[in-house]
Amino acid sequence: MQFTAEQIATLLNGTVEGNPEVLVAQLAKIEEGFEGALSFLSNRKYEQFLYETNSSIVIVNQDLVLQKPVKATLIRVEDAYTSFSELLKVYNALRLDRSGREEPTFVHESTQIGEGGYIGAFAYISKDVKIGKNVKIYPRVYIGDNVTIGDNTTLFPGVTVYYDCIIGSNVIIHSGSVIGSDGFGFAPQANGTYDKIPQIGNVILEDNIEIGANTVIDRATLGSTIVRTGVKLDNLIQIAHNVEIGENTVIAAQTGVSGSTKVGKQVILGGQVGVVGHISIADGTQIQAQSGINRTIKDAYKKWGGTPFAPYTSQLRSQVIYTKLPDLERRIIELEKLLKDK
Repeated sequence: MQFTAEQIATLLNGTVEGNPEVLVAQLAKIEEGFEGALSFLSNRKYEQFLYETNSSIVIVNQDLVLQKPVKATLIRVEDAYTSFSELLKVYNALRLDRSGREEPTFVHESTQIGEGGYIGAFAYISKDVKIGKNVKIYPRVYIGDNVTIGDNTTLFPGVTVYYDCIIGSNVIIHSGSVIGSDGFGFAPQANGTYDKIPQIGNVILEDNIEIGANTVIDRATLGSTIVRTGVKLDNLIQIAHNVEIGENTVIAAQTGVSGSTKVGKQVILGGQVGVVGHISIADGTQIQAQSGINRTIKDAYKKWGGTPFAPYTSQLRSQVIYTKLPDLERRIIELEKLLKDK
């Protein structure tokens, strides 16, 4: 799909400086520009590339004063970074715009599907499923019995949604993620074996959630595992049974949250954080990457880090001391030698 500089300027409420009819069909970094590409410049550290780039169009700030001639057509806007971000959203929406139904697919006759939307090849949709309007279901998605999916939700290739789960509107689930697999529930037996405890609950994903690739959210033993509105989960995350994650919480890759833990609103968990089960994490908590959370956090809007975790500033001081331990050991040995010689 090609666009002229004039069309892009109209979309961004900008002005064209150069050829308004020049065409672009791809996006590129300004330092890697090529003919037919659109780039942007917002950070003055990269201004040198403006005079060297081969991009056909560059979006720049309105107040940029040129130091040399440029080959590219310029589109001047109030804020180049924000304008380019808006353009990326439009570009991505066009690229992902799919509709209709590909074959082969299996859709049970009892399934209800809203208008619009897309179902990709080899998708499997079980009985009594309710799907809202403009839902995109990519190839090889599996949707189990009695699942509900709200409007404008997207399930990318290979997503699996087990039976009875509820997914809200404007949710994005990336490839390979599993919603509603069994929680890790096993009862130890007298003979040393483990007896599986049936997991008969479900998972509820509220609205405006995004879940990264290969993330797993287990169904509850009883009741629901709940992810509240606005939560963003990275790739490769494990959310265990009966966990509840509060609104607008963000969790980075390779984090694991154990069963029945309650994570508050607007919490930030860094990568590879481990959280034990049956605790609570207060609203606004921020946890440093690779930390271990082994007890409840009651104080809201505090920063923590380390394993076991401690206040963030205290943890930083401990790290500084840790790096000095070899020198401290050497000094202690020298002092002991001096005392012994006396």
